[in-house]
Amino acid sequence: MVFNDPDIDIILMDIQLPVMDGYAALIKIKELRKDIIVIAQTAYGLLGDKEKILNSGFDDYVIKPILSQNLIEKLVTNLLKKK
Repeated sequence: MVFNDPDIDIILMDIQLPVMDGYAALIKIKELRKDIIVIAQTAYGLLGDKEKILNSGFDDYVIKPILSQNLIEKLVTNLLKKK
């Protein structure tokens, strides 16, 4: 979808995907669109996971289960940073 729709500004990406993990998908997306915001969603909340996710190129991350208020704050913060 990202390759075909230039109007997409932000992606909420699961880390554990069935065919390609979120890290590999992120690389492909950022190769095409460096400006797109990609927020990782993950069940991993252990020490070091945040650093691994952010150092991989994700713009931000949320831990599952996702609380709606937390997600809204992340979306707004990252979209405002982009402007």
